[in-house]
Amino acid sequence: MNNRIKELRAGKGWSQAALAEELGVSRQTVNAIETGKYDPSLPLAFTLAQAFGLKIEDIFEPDQ
Repeated sequence: MNNRIKELRAGKGWSQAALAEELGVSRQTVNAIETGKYDPSLPLAFTLAQAFGLKIEDIFEPDQ
C-alpha cells in the first residue's frame, strides 16, 4: 500500500516523533508506515486521517 504520510507530515512541520505522540504509537511505527514496511490497522488509519483532516483514501492507495 502506498501512502502520503511523509509528505503530509512535512507539510504540517511535524517530526516523526510528534506525529507518533499524536497517534499514540512509537516513532518507529510512523517510520515503518512511511517507508511502506508496515500497513496500519484500520483504527490507526482512521486516526491518521483524523490527524490530517483527510479521508483515509486521500492518504492511502493500493499498490498498482
